[in-house]
Amino acid sequence: MAASELYTKFARVWIPDPEEVWKSAELLKDYKPGDKVLLLRLEEGKDLEYHLDPKTKELPHLRNPDILVGENDLTALSYLHEPAVLHNLRVRFIDSKLIYTYCGIVLVAINPYEQLPIYGEDIINAYSGQNMGDMDPHIFAVAEEAYKQMARDERNQSIIVSGESGAGKTVSAKYAMRYFATVSGSASEANVEEKVLASNPIMESIGNAKTTRNDNSSRFGKYIEIGFDKRYRIIGANMRTYLLEKSRVVFQAEEERNYHIFYQLCASAKSPEFQMLQLGNANYFNYTKQGGSPVIEGVDDAKEMAHTRQACTLLGISESYQMGIFRILAGILHLGNVGFTSRDSDSCTIPPKHEALTIFCELMGVDYEEMCHWLCHRKLATATETYIKPISKLQATNARDALAKHIYAKLFNWIVDHVNRVLHSAVKQHSFIGVLDIYGFETFEINSFEQFCINYANEKLQQQFNMHVFKLEQEEYMKEQIPWTLIDFYDNQPCINLIESKLGILDLLDEECKVEYQCEGFLEKNKDTVFEEQIKVLKSSKFKMIPELFQDDEKAISPTSATSSGRILLTRVPTKPTKGRPGQAAKEHRKTVGHQFRNSLHLLMETLNATTPHYVRCIKPNDFKFPFTFDEKRAVQQLRACGVLETIRISAAGFPSRWTYQEFFSRYRVLMKQKDVLNDRMQTCKNVLEKLILDKDKYQFGKTKIFFRAGQVAYLEKLRTDKLRAACIWIQKTIRGWLLRKKYLRMRKAAITVQRYVRGYQARCYATFLRRTKAATIIQKYWRMYVACRMYKIRRAATIVLQSYLRGYLARNRYRKILREHKVVIIQKWVRGWLAQKQYKRSMHAIIYLQCCFRRMMAKRELKKLKIEARSVERYKKLHIGMENKIMQLQRKVDEQNKEYKCLMEKLANLEGVYNTETEKLRSDLDRLQLSEEEAKVATKRVLSLQEEIAKLRKDLEQTHSEKKSIEESADRYRQETEQLVSNLKEENTLLKQEKETLNHLIVEQAKEMTETMEKKLTEETKQLELDLNDERLRYQNLLNEFSRLEERYDDLREEMTLMVNVPKLEHKRTDSTHSSNESEYTFSSEFAETEDTPSRTEEPSEKKVPLDMSLFLKLQKRVTELEQEKQLLQDELDCKEEQVLRSKAKEEERPQIRGAELEYESLKRQELESENKKLKNELNELRKALSEKGTPEVTAPGAPAYQVLMDQLTSVSEELDVRKEEVLILRSQLVSQKEAIQPKNTMTDSIILLEDVQKMKDKGEIAQAYIGLKETNRSSAMDCRELNEDGELWLAYEGLNQANRLLESQLQSQKRSHDNEAEALRGEIQSLKEENNRQQQLLAQNLQLPPEARIEASLQHEITRLTNENLYFEELYADDPKKYQSYRISLYKRMIDLMEQLEKQDKTVRKLKKQLKVFAKKIGELEVGQVENISPGQIIDEPIRPVNIPRKEKDFQGMLEYKKEDEQKLVKNLILELKPRGVAVNLIPGLPAYILFMCVRHADYLNDDQKVRSLLTSTINSIKKVLKKRGDDFETVSFWLSNTCRFLHCLKQYSGEEGFMKYNTSRQNEHCLTNFDLAEYRQVLSDLAIQIYQQLVRVLENILQPMIVSGMLEHETIQGMSGVKPTGLRKRTSSIADEGAYTLDSIIQQLSSFHSVMCQHGMDPELIKQVIKQMFYIVGAVTLNNLLLRKDVCSWSKGMQIRYNVSQLEEWLRDKNLMNSGAKETLEPLIQAAQLLQVKKKTDEDAEAICSMCSALTTLQIVKVLFLYTPVHEFEERVSASFIRTIQMRLRDRKDSPQLLMDAKHTFPVTFPFNPSSLALETIQIPASLGLGFISRV
Repeated sequence: MAASELYTKFARVWIPDPEEVWKSAELLKDYKPGDKVLLLRLEEGKDLEYHLDPKTKELPHLRNPDILVGENDLTALSYLHEPAVLHNLRVRFIDSKLIYTYCGIVLVAINPYEQLPIYGEDIINAYSGQNMGDMDPHIFAVAEEAYKQMARDERNQSIIVSGESGAGKTVSAKYAMRYFATVSGSASEANVEEKVLASNPIMESIGNAKTTRNDNSSRFGKYIEIGFDKRYRIIGANMRTYLLEKSRVVFQAEEERNYHIFYQLCASAKSPEFQMLQLGNANYFNYTKQGGSPVIEGVDDAKEMAHTRQACTLLGISESYQMGIFRILAGILHLGNVGFTSRDSDSCTIPPKHEALTIFCELMGVDYEEMCHWLCHRKLATATETYIKPISKLQATNARDALAKHIYAKLFNWIVDHVNRVLHSAVKQHSFIGVLDIYGFETFEINSFEQFCINYANEKLQQQFNMHVFKLEQEEYMKEQIPWTLIDFYDNQPCINLIESKLGILDLLDEECKVEYQCEGFLEKNKDTVFEEQIKVLKSSKFKMIPELFQDDEKAISPTSATSSGRILLTRVPTKPTKGRPGQAAKEHRKTVGHQFRNSLHLLMETLNATTPHYVRCIKPNDFKFPFTFDEKRAVQQLRACGVLETIRISAAGFPSRWTYQEFFSRYRVLMKQKDVLNDRMQTCKNVLEKLILDKDKYQFGKTKIFFRAGQVAYLEKLRTDKLRAACIWIQKTIRGWLLRKKYLRMRKAAITVQRYVRGYQARCYATFLRRTKAATIIQKYWRMYVACRMYKIRRAATIVLQSYLRGYLARNRYRKILREHKVVIIQKWVRGWLAQKQYKRSMHAIIYLQCCFRRMMAKRELKKLKIEARSVERYKKLHIGMENKIMQLQRKVDEQNKEYKCLMEKLANLEGVYNTETEKLRSDLDRLQLSEEEAKVATKRVLSLQEEIAKLRKDLEQTHSEKKSIEESADRYRQETEQLVSNLKEENTLLKQEKETLNHLIVEQAKEMTETMEKKLTEETKQLELDLNDERLRYQNLLNEFSRLEERYDDLREEMTLMVNVPKLEHKRTDSTHSSNESEYTFSSEFAETEDTPSRTEEPSEKKVPLDMSLFLKLQKRVTELEQEKQLLQDELDCKEEQVLRSKAKEEERPQIRGAELEYESLKRQELESENKKLKNELNELRKALSEKGTPEVTAPGAPAYQVLMDQLTSVSEELDVRKEEVLILRSQLVSQKEAIQPKNTMTDSIILLEDVQKMKDKGEIAQAYIGLKETNRSSAMDCRELNEDGELWLAYEGLNQANRLLESQLQSQKRSHDNEAEALRGEIQSLKEENNRQQQLLAQNLQLPPEARIEASLQHEITRLTNENLYFEELYADDPKKYQSYRISLYKRMIDLMEQLEKQDKTVRKLKKQLKVFAKKIGELEVGQVENISPGQIIDEPIRPVNIPRKEKDFQGMLEYKKEDEQKLVKNLILELKPRGVAVNLIPGLPAYILFMCVRHADYLNDDQKVRSLLTSTINSIKKVLKKRGDDFETVSFWLSNTCRFLHCLKQYSGEEGFMKYNTSRQNEHCLTNFDLAEYRQVLSDLAIQIYQQLVRVLENILQPMIVSGMLEHETIQGMSGVKPTGLRKRTSSIADEGAYTLDSIIQQLSSFHSVMCQHGMDPELIKQVIKQMFYIVGAVTLNNLLLRKDVCSWSKGMQIRYNVSQLEEWLRDKNLMNSGAKETLEPLIQAAQLLQVKKKTDEDAEAICSMCSALTTLQIVKVLFLYTPVHEFEERVSASFIRTIQMRLRDRKDSPQLLMDAKHTFPVTFPFNPSSLALETIQIPASLGLGFISRV
């Protein structure tokens, strides 16, 4: 594909810019060949036309894809050119805060001008052992590469650090040396690595100064060779220096300083030891005040002086020599203040008794007059005569300055020589690594002679660098069998020839320097003239150090030849000595600087060419020392000058992009079709590339890699991006179509629904409208009717009113008329009435009179008539007519009555009979009634008496009523008064209640606050004590680790001593030289070790001992004693801490005492309640009596209803009270027993119980007050117990019953669960037994077919196999319960031992039978020979052919083992030294060696033999140490002896006889306790030994897991296809060591399972296993997180998903092993949060808040580092913006956490050994014959 085809629309390019050097722009249309103008749009949105060069027609540089920006290696960029390099460096430096970047074989380091936390020991450990391309770029990676290549290739290495002043060269070199010192360590006790590092402060003080560009600029070049022995440990070092800037001693530019040492001296002038130097402020001296900047911000020169003196002391410079150096430096300062006065133009003088010169002469120890004379004169020598000539003031000043420079240069060289002597080692050097700190190209406005020499050296180094780059490229191409051609590059050889060839610049300078007169500029500095007479004056100094500086020892040798001392002395320059000619010294002093520098440079290049170089290019980002500020112009200048861009250009000219076939296939699989994918990855890649890139010159196929020219990877990335974009578009199209279809269906359904609801709504609205219309019509109708009606009524009312008024008027008129008429009529009526009445009365009177007269006449007539009629018969007849009828009626009635009479007579007869019977009954009843009458009479008498009594009571009642009335009256008055009082009291009471409630509320809150604060304080104190205890444990265990290391060092030194004196020694044994007695707390020496060491000590001749080794030996011995004392102090501190813990626990236990006081308070309260109850009972009885005495008979009579009800209630209540009391007592006793059984550890539960008790009472406020008073006084306070009535106790009883019910329910549920588990286990056992039965039947059938001899063996082998399988089954079954598994193992071992004994018995029986058979055969042969024929076969049969089994009575063993004193070595040898853990773990009881050793100790204790006990324990401890020293890298061995050591320790505790341990034993085990010796001190020694073994176990674990972690947790794709492969640079191919096989997560899990299985097989304590697992998981998490923080390529979203999946697999493993409560999961929390941080959104403020709350286990530094390193694998992802990172930093600025970036992967948690008693009975332990312990016997 043509390059022009890449310039399409939206392609991004780089265009030149005068301000930013390069600017990014975007094409607005495609480029077509022939176009002269490109339409571009800048990033800020501005459009412009870019005109192409009409001559070259070069297109602008293309910009790399965003996915490649920020790469670790610049050669990984697809487009390799200047703008791409500059932009990549800028993005890494500004956006990601990364200062290191690879550029092929060069490490580019940009000075951040800020302290970064990336140089700690944790970072060094992280880079140690890693391949260079595996981690982020770092100076430590370069140092590790050099160190590994030195060890692998056995070739010397060099690290060349170059750059401008202020770019950070010195710091980079210093960190490289620190890395070597930390990683390798020193081979002796001289601590060479510390001395190498200590040389830096000294060289910085005398060779560094402040310049305008750098506060700590190195003003000299140095090459430090760090020597290593065969084991690649530092043994020494050597330093060479180049071109010290002597002119700075006498002159400093503006804002610059002289060398640091002068200002350090001035700052320390007031110190007593510096009073003699007569120094003052730096502004006083001419040589320190010229720059006008004597102080560096943030630097304390006095403290720096202390550091310098400390470094001098460490390097062996004595106090006298230090003071001598300071005298000379002070003399230089005073010499600079010497002034001259001119006598004339050619001569000058010094004022008499000049103070500065006087001080100078005193300090230098020279004569004042002589020095004064030669400072103003000089000697001229000719062939015949010698002249003394005065010099001018200017010449004298120059001569003074030249003398000062010469003295300083000599002192500088002397210090360098002394440092080299100190760093020199007598041991032969095997190899070295050189660190060259050389100045880079320097360009100033005025470039002087120094800049000329510096640039000349850099030209030589650049030439060497170019040759090395070509060499590496050639080697790579030849290795991959790629055809290559020479590349045209800029060769600087002509420039070098111009400088150093014959008649070059340096030769011309040397020729010019032969003239006698002084000249300025180059000539003067090249000549470096110093007057010989002044030097002679200094050589005659009384101060011994001055002549030493000017000794004629300047001899140089080739770098390939060494002196007798083994050093390469390259500090001095070579000269040609002359034999005794006068003026030799003068000629030596006239040796030119240029010639010296050229010779030194040639020697340096010879050294570098003999080594493998590594390059570090330091870049200065800006001239103002602003942190993380990038000036593109300055950076480009340095990149062009230091050769980085030349390296890029050379790489771009060839095949810069290189991919392995697998990486290419993984990255560009998306560009292949299914048919293109073959099993052969190489052929697949070839086929695809031929289709994708038609120009075959653009790529080459190597053996393992594909090589691409520049731009091809970008083209492939474009194709891949287009393919992915097309796939994304297709996916988006499909998904969007599906989403829109779903959306359409939802919308259609919604529309239909909406329509339905709208139409319904409309219909309802229309119906409403109709209803409203109809209603409106009706309303209108009624309204109109109402209006009409209203109008009608109004009108009608008006009409009526009018009518009423009118009619009223008429009516009134008519009324008046009628009234008048009525009144007239009345008058008339009364008048007429009166007249008529009067007339009527007269008429009536007359009429009545007439009537009376007529009636009298008529009556008289009638009377006469009646009298006549009465006398006649007819009258009677008329009267009797009615009587006849009545008589007939009466006759009928009489007849009817006769009939009725007859009936009644009959009835009467019947009734008479009945009457007779009834009469008899009545008579009897009468008798009875008479008797009852008599009784009634008696009762009547009683009633009378009662009535009399009632009368009396009534009288009393009346009297009572009267009294009652009076009382009621008084009561009314009292009630009124009381009501008034009560109302007042109620008001007061309400106020008091409010106050009481507030007070109660406050008291309760205070109580809660007090309890909460007490709980918080207690928890905080407990946590603090635990932390302090853990810290002390960690310190103590670290000291044990250090002690074990010193022990090993001591053993190694003894071996070296024995080798040095050539004393033959079979085996290394420890002696008693490191301890005073056998009772030491640390080590014990066995007797056989002493006997073996004694002759070897006697044979050592004293005269052959090396003094240094003996001093080291004594030093070690002293160190051991100091460590013992320190350990004792720490032990005392630990005891104090434990006492504090115990005291705190005692304080906590005082709370149960308080609880006891509270219980006493409760018992007192209960007693008071009982007494109150008794009082109430008495009152009830008195009430009964009062009722019976004072009550009315109707009420108080025994048969009265009210009395009976009251009595029934009282009796029922009393009975119920008694029952409840009994229940309360029973429940209290149960609760007390349960509490005593539980014995809670946390004493705060007592306070919680008390609070619950307080809350259960009625008046909570008062009880809370009483409770607080009780807490404060620890006594029961006087409280009102009457408020605790019986109902409260009943409620407590009810609560107790509820608790008992809950307890019973929980027990029932647990029993049910256990029952279910047992049922499941029994079902499983039934199934397994069925299978076993079937298998047994099959094997039985097979065994029946075997011969008899093989049948027994097969059955036994089958039994052993079955037991092994059963063991494995039960191992998995009892994995959760180690005790059950241990008991099962014991029973299994017993069965196996029985089987082995049975097998031995069978073998014995077979052997006896064979012997008998031989005897019989022999007898038969003898009989046949003797021809004895009378012997019948029966007699032979009577011979015994089988042994008779005599039953032996079982002996009662005591659990002890007896051995002889001389068998102790054999015991230790067979049981410890030669024991194989694998066989013991599989076939024997776990911890069997520990049990055997303890049983032997028990027997020695039983014999009361202290020597035997001490000897056995000492031999045991030493033997375990020997085994661990010999096989300390074997995990199985270390685990086995850790388990046995802990078991031995537990046995010593379990059977010590102490009550704290005896309570866990059975009665039989308590009988086996030690009786004579207290082995508590040995328990401490064994505990220390167990700690050392545990630490060794952790080291073994770490060594095994370390290579797996990064590959398995980070690099391996557990979820296939999640992570993408990005282009890699040259660094990937320069890895020192090839991959040793990819580990996976399954490898880690399998290894963890293996560790866990081994530890379980060895019977290790479960708690100890949990601690080991926790430590392993911490190592996994720490190493993974550290690599994540140091690798930019794994900080992506997909990698976060991989990590979270891997962590979930580890958690699943923990669940499977039932280890979730081990604390291992918590150690992975930082890693989990880091993975979550990679996956969460990182845009908004809400995301920042979520990140801050989520990442609680990560430090601020780690969070920010992950965000900086976050790198999208695909271009569709986005990087984290700088503003978001600043937001995170602002939110986390108040968080207080560790300043360390990495986790301490070497951190070991302090181990504890919780007491774990064994249930195994000692008397049941059998000793297998396989151990070879037949010489011991069971007792």
